[in-house]
Amino acid sequence: MLNDPLHNEIVKLEQEILEKKKELAQLRKSVPEQKVENYQFVTSDKREVSLLELFQDKDELIVIHNMGKGCSYCTMWADGFNGVYQHLIQKAAFVLSSPDEPEVQADFAAARGWIFPMVSTKGTTFKVDFGFQKDGYYYPGVSTFRKDKEGNIYHHAKAPLGPGDDYNVVWHLFDLLPSGSEDFQPKKKYDCHSTFQITNNVAIQVKDYARAINFYENIIGMRLNKNYNNETMFSMGGLQFFIENSDGDSVFFEFGVDDFHHAIEMLLDQGCEITKEYHETSVMVKDPFGLKFHLFEVKN
Repeated sequence: MLNDPLHNEIVKLEQEILEKKKELAQLRKSVPEQKVENYQFVTSDKREVSLLELFQDKDELIVIHNMGKGCSYCTMWADGFNGVYQHLIQKAAFVLSSPDEPEVQADFAAARGWIFPMVSTKGTTFKVDFGFQKDGYYYPGVSTFRKDKEGNIYHHAKAPLGPGDDYNVVWHLFDLLPSGSEDFQPKKKYDCHSTFQITNNVAIQVKDYARAINFYENIIGMRLNKNYNNETMFSMGGLQFFIENSDGDSVFFEFGVDDFHHAIEMLLDQGCEITKEYHETSVMVKDPFGLKFHLFEVKN
């Protein structure tokens, strides 16, 4: 097989494609950078943040232009980025942007288990300015930026996202199958034996708040993401831990459901108790066996 003419032709073409990709990368580097404004966004946890702040402690930034939770393709791409997020942020900051409202982003990200930061571009010209919104339609893609020591921001490169691109492995693996990738369409949600979708959020009540924060950061080794007066958010191993200053000592998990009223009716029928109500589709629940959790409806 190694000397088969067809196999040799495949190997030759693969090498040509690799060389072309190198040429493309060099060509992109030769495009003059453009200085851009310091755009203002809102994060999925409703904080105002600037483009410059998204760099955090890095000099380079990757921004994904996602079309929002209504696009099953964008969702699959984001699932892939989530898997390599920790590798990406070794080199550059990374954020996913979408036109969804911040609360929609937060709920959907929790249900998918996404750990990367998200910003809403709603009300901004960000996507229009970089060519990912035209005539009212959104288009998926990626933009990269760098900042200098003076805090100036420069747009370096951009690329579209779509089936067969270099940013999603699924299509290339399917192309190795006899059936190929042409008839594949991703789903936003895959069949699951449970209607309850566990999220990557865990809340912990602590009585000695200052010592607890020090313990989780410096002894356990969690990464401190945000710090408030009575709550601190850590991340570790794909989970987000919310350490709450409280007289209690409970640990809370979180579940998202598509049909909140059906789910809560079923839980109450099984002896569960609502311990706190945030609004009509978001409550704290305690079951008869010791599990305490937040239950909310994932917006469609």
